[in-house]
Parts: sequence; structure tokens; C-alpha cells
Amino acid sequence: MNGLPPHIAQVICGHKSIETTMGYKAVYPAESIEAHRAFIARRRATRPSEEYRTPTEEEWDAFLAHFEKRKVSIGTCARAFSTPCLHEHACVRYSLLRPDPAQRGRLEEIRDNLIARIAEAREGWLGEAEGLRVSLAGAQDKLIQLDRGHGQHTAVDLGIPTTRGDR
Repeated sequence: MNGLPPHIAQVICGHKSIETTMGYKAVYPAESIEAHRAFIARRRATRPSEEYRTPTEEEWDAFLAHFEKRKVSIGTCARAFSTPCLHEHACVRYSLLRPDPAQRGRLEEIRDNLIARIAEAREGWLGEAEGLRVSLAGAQDKLIQLDRGHGQHTAVDLGIPTTRGDR
């Protein structure tokens, strides 16, 4: 009621599901937004103002360059035409992502990074480790697909269609 975001209340209460936390009070979108804004305003009031300054041109350019240089495209999305893709064609967890064989090295980098992050998460972020394991399983699955040749377009003979009377 004092502006604490529901996901933080969930952690404090020890609830496994945000739905449990939300059940204690009906929270409406506008109310959540206003409460979060109030929380941020209180937090900013306690922090040094130099943290909230306008970035310099160099800082802003470095920030934008970070995203431009990131390697995220590792394949193509096989979802139905004109349907939205929540994963933006880059999520290794996504079952409809068909990995590009040319991106095998990038997939191996992702796998190795996930293994390192899981080891790091075991030192104190146990909740995050489970999500990382799901991503690791996805990355390993994409590498297996590449090893099996999935995603490569080959002709499949489906035979000649017949009508029921032809059988």
C-alpha cells in the first residue's frame, strides 16, 4: 500500500508465485504504475543526484554502440507468418528458432557463458540458476539440432495423394 512493487513484496513474503502476493490486494495497472513511480521518486531522493544527470554525448554513443555490437541473431524464426514473436528471433529457449549453422560458434559461446553464469549463480542467486539452466538446455538443444542437420532444407517424399476410393 506504500508503493512497494508487488514483485519485491513477493520476495519479502517468500511467495513462490506473484499471483499469491497479488491475491492479498487487488492491484490495478494504473495503481501499480503510480505506486512504482512513488517508490522510484523516494529512492531517487535518497541517492546522490549525480547518478541522475543527463549523459554526455560520448556516454550516450557508447551506450547505443553496446546494443549495435551485440550478437543476438543465431537463426531464423519458424513461427507462422505475421504472428508476433515475443522472443525477437534470438531466444535459445524458443522451440521455433531454427539455428543457422554459420552461428554454431556463437551458440557455443552462449552455452559456455551460461555454464559460467550458473556456477556464479550458485554462490548466491539460486532463483536465477533455474532460469539459466532452462536457457542452457535450449542452447544445447540448438547445438544438437545443428549436429543432426535440423533446419537444413531437404526434400521429403510424401508419396502421391490418393482418394479413399483408390485404396
